[in-house]
Amino acid sequence: MPFEFISTEDAIAADGLRMVVVSRVPSPWGEAAKGIFHMMSIAWKAVRLVYDSPVYDAWAKVQIAPIAFYNQETPRSGWREILEFAETRAPNPSLIADDAESMFALSHALMGEKGLGWERRLQLIEAGLKGNGGFIEPVAKDLGQKYGYSPEAGAQAERRTIDLLTRFADRLRAQTAAGSDYYLGDAPSAADIYSAAIMALFKPLPEPVCAMKETTRGAFETLNEATKAALQPILLSHRDMMYDRHLALPLSL
Repeated sequence: MPFEFISTEDAIAADGLRMVVVSRVPSPWGEAAKGIFHMMSIAWKAVRLVYDSPVYDAWAKVQIAPIAFYNQETPRSGWREILEFAETRAPNPSLIADDAESMFALSHALMGEKGLGWERRLQLIEAGLKGNGGFIEPVAKDLGQKYGYSPEAGAQAERRTIDLLTRFADRLRAQTAAGSDYYLGDAPSAADIYSAAIMALFKPLPEPVCAMKETTRGAFETLNEATKAALQPILLSHRDMMYDRHLALPLSL
């Protein structure tokens, strides 16, 4: 479902659903929220947050995750709050699987603190600080302060990233053997959206459908041999299936 970008001033004055998103970067948290609204046919308007703008500098002191505003209600941020808000606006089709407990556990392991996106971000911070690719040093330092980077956390991030990639690949293989293309049951849930979005941190979609800065693409594609081996083809084929069947291309960044 298409959406339009509006200015910060227009967003403040508007009613309805508005969401602040990072510009020019396929941030998994922002792209997942966009995907939820798209699949649930929820109309919304976007405010771009540009990395090198004064607005970004102020916002980044708080968070980079998307934040959704609906009329004059309390803003929602975080993957679960945005999903649960969307379910109240358009419960059909629901993106919460019948086995909601398993879905939320999977989703947290993808999107939440210490989840795959979190640990991969720390891995890219460590690579940048050590001159091994990843985020350029000023970005790595900024993100490291925000997300609790330490040498110990960086070392743990690689192990956790590899463990989680393996866990999700194993689950998809088991589902395929059972005749399903999705993480849970026979229909897409929010967990499938989250997994598809997070793959951008390992291998962004091709440039024609995901136009982004070359430096950012290079940072996201930083893979040491152990991580490359853990990024099994089924994870990317699941991502491609979700965009082919359910999500919108090209990405609007």
